[in-house]
Amino acid sequence: MNDAPTRKVDWIVTDLDGTLVGRDLRIVGPNLAALRRFADAGGDVVVATGRGEESARPYYERLGLRNPAILYNGARVVDLSSGAVLYRRCLSAAVWANLVMLFEELPAGVWPVAFSGGRAHVRSETAALRAYAHRDGIGLHRVGSWAELPFDEVVKTMLICERPGLVDDAAALLREVASGPDGAPAGPGAGATLVRSESTYLEVLPAGATKGAALRELAAARGVPLHRVAAIGDNPNDLDMIETAGLGAAVGDGDPAVRAAADIVVADCADGAVADLVDRVMP
Repeated sequence: MNDAPTRKVDWIVTDLDGTLVGRDLRIVGPNLAALRRFADAGGDVVVATGRGEESARPYYERLGLRNPAILYNGARVVDLSSGAVLYRRCLSAAVWANLVMLFEELPAGVWPVAFSGGRAHVRSETAALRAYAHRDGIGLHRVGSWAELPFDEVVKTMLICERPGLVDDAAALLREVASGPDGAPAGPGAGATLVRSESTYLEVLPAGATKGAALRELAAARGVPLHRVAAIGDNPNDLDMIETAGLGAAVGDGDPAVRAAADIVVADCADGAVADLVDRVMP
């Protein structure tokens, strides 16, 4: 007789903030135990986050993972144990040049952060930027000019807003170079994608770089059918990932659009959303 626990899926792909990780920036207790149970049953856990290497690594190590991680909202897939980059996209030189010009027109209270070479670069430091860096556990590297960054090596840009209402204002300005966060038409010269990853975060990603696209690439490379994948998230940047997976789960207190698109809605983040998903795929 085979007494090994049964699984309905081979992979669980989980977002970090607001999904696996609570407001205290720690993995919610039940989630950690549940994912270990899933791994003990032969399942694989994949992290999919807007964070970069420096910021995601502590969670990756806490979970004891060996699988590649989907980082920068899908712009990179990285083996964090070795540092090997398995899949990458960068903003085009033309898009980056346009963004630099538009940075001068950003509304007051909106601050850009550019990711290149594994670092987060800023022109100035503000309370909002320091709060963001503390939350993500990263350092901010100040540059005198955006021209100091390699023009074809910017992975993504984040706009940190001092209040949620500024996100729409920033998005309207950046639609000249990127499609809107809700599928709004792109402006002339568009070659990037905008996503809201938190109520005060707007991200500019390379065209076609999404968590869902990265999941498709990684699953195909590893020979894992998408119908054997469960994915869970809470914010609009998780939408195409949960739609790509065979089973898409939304966190109970997540964004309404994510809950509406998901196959199932699980517990709130603080109540162990990921643990609830594990219980559903390991009857």
